[in-house]
Amino acid sequence: MTDRTREQNEALIQEVLEIYPEKARKDRQKHLTANDPSLEKASKCITSNRKSLPGVMTARGCSYAGSKGVVFGPIKDMIHLSHGPVGCGMYSSGGRRNYYTGVTGVDSFGAMNFTSDFQEKDIVFGGDKKLLKIVEEMEMLFPLTKGISVQSECPIGLIGDDIEAVSKQASKKIDKPVVPVRCEGFRGVSQSLGHHIANDVIRDWILPNRDGEAFEGTPYDVAIIGDYNIGGDAWSSRILLEEIGLRVVAQWSGDGTLPEMENTTKVKMNLVHCYRSMNYISRHMEEKYGIPWMEYNFFGPTKTSESLRKIAAQFDETIQKNAEAVIAKYEAQTAAVIAKYQPRLQGKKVMLYVGGLRPRHVIGAYEDLGMEIVGAGYEFGHNDDYDRTLPELKEATLLYDDVTGYEMEEFVKAIKPDLIGSGVKEKYIFQKMGIPFRQMHSWDYSGPYHGYDGFAIFARDMDMTLNNPCWSQLVAPWKKSA
Repeated sequence: MTDRTREQNEALIQEVLEIYPEKARKDRQKHLTANDPSLEKASKCITSNRKSLPGVMTARGCSYAGSKGVVFGPIKDMIHLSHGPVGCGMYSSGGRRNYYTGVTGVDSFGAMNFTSDFQEKDIVFGGDKKLLKIVEEMEMLFPLTKGISVQSECPIGLIGDDIEAVSKQASKKIDKPVVPVRCEGFRGVSQSLGHHIANDVIRDWILPNRDGEAFEGTPYDVAIIGDYNIGGDAWSSRILLEEIGLRVVAQWSGDGTLPEMENTTKVKMNLVHCYRSMNYISRHMEEKYGIPWMEYNFFGPTKTSESLRKIAAQFDETIQKNAEAVIAKYEAQTAAVIAKYQPRLQGKKVMLYVGGLRPRHVIGAYEDLGMEIVGAGYEFGHNDDYDRTLPELKEATLLYDDVTGYEMEEFVKAIKPDLIGSGVKEKYIFQKMGIPFRQMHSWDYSGPYHGYDGFAIFARDMDMTLNNPCWSQLVAPWKKSA
């Protein structure tokens, strides 16, 4: 276990920052701190959601990535057109692990990438006519789509194409929703604004579509909001929610459909997993439709049980009794997993650096296995993310926002973690350094990690990563002799 003090971590931050010019050093200092769990507001100790400095490496994505890759991409019965040059279109949602049921290319399109393939002439003369023609062609080739979204790339905003007018025209022509999304990559600070833009588009172009229509509901109707079904996580969560007696009407947006999303305004409660990407639409539905929402965390048995009880408390005694029965049902399974893996993982130190919600949500799962979080941070978190993170971490734990490659390397060398859990972009640096690394964005092609069943997979993966004999062939920097 670590015994690093606040003074040590604060001194480490100052040492790492020494290399920067004064202006950059002053800015970066605001994004690095030692945790104080007693603080109610993270703004008192750390700055977030600010533009990255030019010339300083960042692991962030862009607004287009936040809309196309996160919010819209997993909606399986829509085609999501990357409107612009092919480069962004190729790095699109098909490379993610948003699992779905259906026949790809027939009634499901999540693994397919569509691009308008902008050329120089399109930049000069505009792409409005091309967009309309593409929509018509897609309707001819894929008639079972429920709708189309137009995800604009940077050039679209720069040349001023009117994708809203074209979308309205195209929608009348094919008699299906064609949804324009102004998510050009240059907008905002990171992919976080892309989430917000996508939420606003859903608010204006999708949610009102079934207002006033009849819906045969039940008192137990809920929607899963902000679960993208990476590795099957949404399915794992849905099983538990249905086991306690709730009816899942919609999944946003992993394995989700357009009709499901349109019906979400009829549910009794929205259950929010990824707060960062979906709190905007949840707040809107609360204000306009009176639908309450709450966060939940299904990583690790402790947080899963807490969340099930918290969710059940919003419903009647039947659901509450069911929740307790489900929790009891999995106790033996959970105990067996912990008994098997905790002796192999007890006391191991973990550093986390991920986008979305995971730097705080996975803490409990690691702690259930006897592991300790010694550093955590977000690629594109906001202050309200850090507000929720401070109480989850121990005193003096190192916190870092939009950390640079250099900073992260130096922190790792000083703190000497046994395992690093991070996004997709940093992985190989640390593996080459000889440090066990687990990709905690899309589970290194494993999963699901949600729920009690997912915890067994999570524990196995952490053990497999840490105790792999390959690490004996690599030497971490702090273990090398002079």
